[in-house]
Amino acid sequence: VQLQASGGGLAQPGGSLGLSCAASGINFRIYGMAWYRQAPGKQRELVAGITSAGSTNYVDSVKGRFTISRDNARNTVYLQMNNLKPEDTAVYYCRVTNTRYWGQGTQVTVSS
Repeated sequence: VQLQASGGGLAQPGGSLGLSCAASGINFRIYGMAWYRQAPGKQRELVAGITSAGSTNYVDSVKGRFTISRDNARNTVYLQMNNLKPEDTAVYYCRVTNTRYWGQGTQVTVSS
């Protein structure tokens, strides 16, 4: 199983970024997927999740700003991040829900 995350980078406060995570080696459509993040000195936290049926959930701090989605035809999960804040700065990881399969992480930095 491989999870290849891409996107991220540097954004100004109030800006937007998009993350993608392409999965291979699994029957993608039957699994839930999630995005986590880890800021320096902090524990990794769940940011957003999406079930195989497309139901979504978000941590309170990103509700209304982030959107998780999936494209089963492309075996890819996305995280659209709008109205970014400096506290969103972290390394973002995708994960196949309730498994040991994680992506490699991609840096998101929000700074003016």
